[in-house]
Amino acid sequence: MSWFELWGVPMCKARFSFPLLTVLTLALSALPALAGSQARIVRLSDVQGTAQIDKNTGLGFENAFLNLPITQGTQLRTKDNGRVEVEFEDGSTMRLTPNTSVQFSTLGVNDAGQRISVVNLVEGKAYVNWLGRSGDRFTLKFSQEKIDLNQAAHFRVSASPSLAEVASFKNDIEVAGPSGAVKVDKKKMVSFAVDDGDRATVARNFEKDPYDEWDKQALEYHEQYSKNDSTPYGYGYSDLNYYGAYNNIPGYGMLWQPYFTGVGWDPFMDGAWAWYPGLGYMFVSAYPWGWMPYYYGSWIYAPGFGWGWQPGAWGGWNGVPRFAGSPPVHFHAPVIPSSGVRTVVVGHGGPVLTQTALTRTVVNRGSAGLGIPRGSLGNLHQLNSQVAKHGFVEVRSTPQFSATSHTGYGFGAGHPVAGEYSEPHPSMGGGGMVHAGGAPAGHASGGSVHR
Repeated sequence: MSWFELWGVPMCKARFSFPLLTVLTLALSALPALAGSQARIVRLSDVQGTAQIDKNTGLGFENAFLNLPITQGTQLRTKDNGRVEVEFEDGSTMRLTPNTSVQFSTLGVNDAGQRISVVNLVEGKAYVNWLGRSGDRFTLKFSQEKIDLNQAAHFRVSASPSLAEVASFKNDIEVAGPSGAVKVDKKKMVSFAVDDGDRATVARNFEKDPYDEWDKQALEYHEQYSKNDSTPYGYGYSDLNYYGAYNNIPGYGMLWQPYFTGVGWDPFMDGAWAWYPGLGYMFVSAYPWGWMPYYYGSWIYAPGFGWGWQPGAWGGWNGVPRFAGSPPVHFHAPVIPSSGVRTVVVGHGGPVLTQTALTRTVVNRGSAGLGIPRGSLGNLHQLNSQVAKHGFVEVRSTPQFSATSHTGYGFGAGHPVAGEYSEPHPSMGGGGMVHAGGAPAGHASGGSVHR
């Protein structure tokens, strides 16, 4: 059964519009009641190593994977080798280092329309980069203290049973606790002796942490690729700029398409259905750019061009991705699981991106293809060196789902890159395969892959 048939829409009418009464009524019932309950959904924007999530499904902690929605009450934790990033609507981010646990106790909207986020750092270390846009408020609770933000701030917090530390990278922040408020100046650090009456000690300058560089690279990535954001939401836009580009397609308008997608690829061939209390199943894309195109706008199949995403529909949330046009005969539409609460994987292992796909692709400077994990220009320099050495690279996306959790599915942290490109760049994490060799099909030039 197709997606259109599932919603009661005949395929002959499933082009660029839908019968309003049937589809809107059913679709709205499947979406979070944003206006009524003032609930919000943010995203798990990066996963490296092992991380787990408790979605309040009754199954306890499950393996977490990229692009999973995060709702109010969700718990998230990393293991010894785990690092994750959570991105909020305006592009603000929070990153968790290994052995860190947090709870999203509040993700809501107040009567004035401001987004309110309250996160409890149970243990471990977190980096927060809050952009402070539109009067939104963010609160981080840890040990016996809390930080309330209504303006931009960038800081690091660590918490253990005996000691808590706050280091500010940008702007002054205030920490409130049982012994009163303590100001943490920019480039300063304050420690709190939790087992000694919450006694605060102000350091002249804060100490660097091994994960500061990871945090810095992540910030640079978002800042570089979120420029010229033309959408109402910031989260996910940097991934679109990094992994693809817009093209003006006659008869269709401006469509975004990921780089290196070949014939036979469709946007729904790899992903999972994740169940959330009160929301039901939501489709989670397996692709690194797979957030905004699956919850807003529509995918359109344009003959001779392939699948492209058309932005729009910002007023609603699509738990089931939308598509339009006349898909090819081999296309399998996304179908919601009929029952259960367990994660249901949809996977074909990702497309093999052939020499033909690469020869007709021009990647902008500072951008990457489907199989290249996000990161700095250094990642692309390594790719380009392989192109220069061997004549071309074959890029294969690595499936991010594997049978590793007690629910049957989990996140595959990535596999070693094949061939000459055998070691990931330190800022890459995991997630892609690049194989170099064979007949010439392109060359490298200044951070780009050209033909």
